[in-house]
Amino acid sequence: MTGTKLRNIGPKSAAWLRQTGIRSQEDLESVGSLAAFVRVKRAGFKPSLNLLYALEGAILGCHWQEIPDERRSELVLAAGDEVAKLPLPKNKRMPAAAPVKTVHLDGEDEGDMPGPGFGFDDPSSSRDD
Repeated sequence: MTGTKLRNIGPKSAAWLRQTGIRSQEDLESVGSLAAFVRVKRAGFKPSLNLLYALEGAILGCHWQEIPDERRSELVLAAGDEVAKLPLPKNKRMPAAAPVKTVHLDGEDEGDMPGPGFGFDDPSSSRDD
């Protein structure tokens, strides 16, 4: 990050963090590992849970694999709750429901099958080879 490298954080993750306003150890510590992870997700990046562990390790000053399993579970549950609150990306949202409009062709009543010219029963469409 600006001049100082955070422990456990590689160049790609560092770039993600910079783009979300986290540029130093102090920034990370003031935001916290969970909020930093959620910022990265909200920005549209696709971090794995390893980033969450790496951020926690950077704050605690240890390797991310040294984070105790109990703490990892707490982080995963909290991250799941926070990420679930984020809006879906625009391309993943369900389209708004539109009113259904029924169109009847001239001369047809509801429930009738299409008239001549629309199906296999149309005598004018049979071929005499």
